[in-house]
Amino acid sequence: MNRFSEYNYMEMARRGRIEVICGSMFSGKTEELIRRLKRAKFARQKVEIFKPALDTRYSQEEVVSHDSNHILSTPIESSASILLLATDVDVVGIDEAQFFDDELPAVCNELVRRGTRVIIAGLDMDFKCQPFGPMPALMALADEVTKVHAICVRCGNLAYVSHRTVENDKLVLLGEKMEYEPLCRECYYKALAQRNNLSNED
Repeated sequence: MNRFSEYNYMEMARRGRIEVICGSMFSGKTEELIRRLKRAKFARQKVEIFKPALDTRYSQEEVVSHDSNHILSTPIESSASILLLATDVDVVGIDEAQFFDDELPAVCNELVRRGTRVIIAGLDMDFKCQPFGPMPALMALADEVTKVHAICVRCGNLAYVSHRTVENDKLVLLGEKMEYEPLCRECYYKALAQRNNLSNED
């Protein structure tokens, strides 16, 4: 009996679905997003890719992974713009979904109703280990959730959270390895305890 391959099932079928790729920073979320989108393009599907306009770390108009893989995208200010710009497409890619507004889940549901495959990448938690933006709702609505992991830089176990290494309490702080480090749960709580001890000494 023949089984459908990922290529046949995910990229040839015109079928609305939501796929969420989540995890901490440096875990390969964007890398996996780009891989799936490039496969869809190879299958000659019409693909549109969006990212929040505030994310200008590597490029104004491209989605770029930490490994420097990239794909052209459209920067937008609000999730409502996706419905206007993604008419008659097969696949929509959304990067850094945690930075979008709370309307994004409704936007994705409407895209699915149209028969669009929606692939989303984003941080599941912020630097305080709290669910981040619309990501929890997107994960609940998703047909498929893929959680990817970075490696804890202190012990080598699977990372759990993006630990902020600079003193800044803003929820949104764009940064890279100078501002964040991936830590496992145990190392994260040790880092918090160490920071609290230093604060008490001051």
